[in-house]
Amino acid sequence: MSKASTFSERNGYEPPEADITIRHEAPDEMRAVVIDIAYECGLDPSDLRASICRLLRARPDPNNWSEYPNIDNEVHDLVESSEWYEVYDVIETIASSLERRTRRDGSPAQAHFETELNRYFKRRGIGWQLVDGRIEARGPEAFELAVKEARVALAESARATAANEIHQALADLSRRPEPDITGAIQHALAALECTVRNVCGDPKATLGVLLKSNPGLVPTPLDGALEKLWGFASEQGRHLREGRAPGFDDAQLAVHACAIVCRYLAQRRRP
Repeated sequence: MSKASTFSERNGYEPPEADITIRHEAPDEMRAVVIDIAYECGLDPSDLRASICRLLRARPDPNNWSEYPNIDNEVHDLVESSEWYEVYDVIETIASSLERRTRRDGSPAQAHFETELNRYFKRRGIGWQLVDGRIEARGPEAFELAVKEARVALAESARATAANEIHQALADLSRRPEPDITGAIQHALAALECTVRNVCGDPKATLGVLLKSNPGLVPTPLDGALEKLWGFASEQGRHLREGRAPGFDDAQLAVHACAIVCRYLAQRRRP
């Protein structure tokens, strides 16, 4: 990362995160900011045009040859006319093109792009984030912390399968243009079931059976809450009924809750 250069950065001031209000859209301001940050990272308009045209299967305008204003205007036109989900594809394409680049100060260009873009997303209440070159769904701070800590705890306790299920749940929430709601709930439930099976030493029993036969798995009265979570996730993720399809917030709740319990069990019940 580059050295702190603004008053706010030098003194550690950061505006509070805005509530997430933008998810399945890409506002005009955001589209322009993406291009601005790419330029900060050392890309020229012609670099961006080449990458974006490849992604969108568009033909560069042969009449535009000067970087500014011609090609720059063309880049803005390409991004402004894209579907909302294509803008996030553009972001991933830019991140990939910056992988081996450095900025003028010698700092990694991709890291700067990710940091500045995520900072902007948080300020504007945009429910996405760029992580290791890929756009992922972003939730409230508590959700982000729970998912991250669950994946780390499961991996460190040699429960790679459960950790991958948490990862897949997040990937389903991140699908564009529409998230896979039931897939996210199913993967979150699978992570919890896999973790409980490992802790209880029974690789075949269902989560519902294991909860009933292992009353000391979690402290009372949380055991009752865990059974209700199993019932909710099972109904919403596996046994849908017409007219009762779960929404994004329902899926996020299930992933959040399963992640918290997985982390708890992984840290307290190591193999």
